[in-house]
Amino acid sequence: MKKLILLAICLLGFTFSSQAQSIADHALGLRLGDNNGLGTEISYQHGLSENNRLELDLGWRSHDNADAFKLTGLYQWVWNIDGGFNWYVGAGGGIGSVDIDNGDSDFFALVAGDVGIEYDFDIPLLISLDFRPEIGFVDYYDDLDFDIALGIRYQF
Repeated sequence: MKKLILLAICLLGFTFSSQAQSIADHALGLRLGDNNGLGTEISYQHGLSENNRLELDLGWRSHDNADAFKLTGLYQWVWNIDGGFNWYVGAGGGIGSVDIDNGDSDFFALVAGDVGIEYDFDIPLLISLDFRPEIGFVDYYDDLDFDIALGIRYQF
């Protein structure tokens, strides 16, 4: 039992003492996925500290039978794996609206989590792959959805 406790303390100490690579002050680009038909999103990241950032994503769809938008905000923690490779987790929420051609319209709210990996190139380019579960709270968007997306962002 003592060895198990010692191992847990060592793992926690390693996790909290890992040094994060400095993240960019700003990054702007696209997040390419398919979440409830609102797949491609304009994505903005704002660095808050050496290993924390805020991500805002705006997705929209104008289709034959529906028009919709979704704005998602996430607070993220970023840790360095090796060199330019990082991993991150985040939590947040969002709002959106959908207008269906049959006259129905609905606003919705959601909570979201985020986990992913990214590579920060020597040039100001950041590529990421993430997994984002979202839970919606209104009829159109009232279930658990899983979104896997590729992000391509220019850092400045």
